[in-house]
Amino acid sequence: MSQSLQPGMCRRFIVLCGLALAALAGPAGAQGQAQAYPAKPVRIIVGFPPGTGPDIVARLLAQKLSQAWNNQAVVVDNKPGAGGVIAAAEAAHASPDGYTLMLGETGQLSIAPNSYSRLSYDAKKDFIPVSQVVTSDFTLLLNPLKVPARDVKQFVAWARQQNGLFMGSFGAGTPGHFGTYVFGEAIGIKAEAVHYKNTGDALAGIMSGDVAAAFASVGLSMPQVKGGKMIAIGSTGPRRSPSIPDLPTFAEQGYPQVRFSSWYGIVAPAGTPADIVAKLEADVRRAALSEDGKAKMEAAGFGVTATSAAEFARILAADTISWGKAVAATGFKAD
Repeated sequence: MSQSLQPGMCRRFIVLCGLALAALAGPAGAQGQAQAYPAKPVRIIVGFPPGTGPDIVARLLAQKLSQAWNNQAVVVDNKPGAGGVIAAAEAAHASPDGYTLMLGETGQLSIAPNSYSRLSYDAKKDFIPVSQVVTSDFTLLLNPLKVPARDVKQFVAWARQQNGLFMGSFGAGTPGHFGTYVFGEAIGIKAEAVHYKNTGDALAGIMSGDVAAAFASVGLSMPQVKGGKMIAIGSTGPRRSPSIPDLPTFAEQGYPQVRFSSWYGIVAPAGTPADIVAKLEADVRRAALSEDGKAKMEAAGFGVTATSAAEFARILAADTISWGKAVAATGFKAD
């Protein structure tokens, strides 16, 4: 016949059982959290309008992630304004649960921290890098009916005969803005950047002749060039873009200083659980490197990188320093 437990023994027995169950449930609970994610729609904030480079990448990525997540909805939420700063501020202060992400880009995360005296977010502290998805080189676009040049050297010769060189940019503090400065330095002419509110306005400025040219992403340039509306006279990448293989780089044309690019990558608000970040890293990389996902992004003019989170963190740190030097050289302040 069994004896009943004494009150003190009973309490100790209950505590020990609780500890044992907690030890078993801890790892399983954390693992279950990642396995259950996502259990509701995921939002990817994009700081630029529909149809722009970041938007194209975000929508391709959203489609692939939704397929990987049993058709769970992945919504692209466009929040344009201030070169992506408005979107970055919202993403930085979102709930860190994995259900709000941002497709961040060079301007928001590496240039803005140098060009703003005060930001409503801290690019280093408020975000966790997940994966750099793609890189994007730029081309120099011009209207052949307004500017009689077909390569960089001809454009430089023409520019030196003008009363000032005005070039469009898709917003103050963007890579194209500072690319104008880099180009002017390379050719020994002061190039003035004219900032437009959006892509359409900047392209209209080139077409009307209000500005001589503008640096535009390869993805944005391709439709303009293929449609015969504009010509591209050089690319800023280290090598020719597979999307426009006949277009020589600036280095090939004697201007190696004109070399810059941008990138787009997924970041999550700081404090997002590590297991969810790890799942996101694996799933984003898998989506970007999938056969059709990679093909579609490359067809849109992007170079697919799909880096690890650690590599993306290193890129962010290095680019913040290098773009900081360009910002300091111009003396530009966005606020």
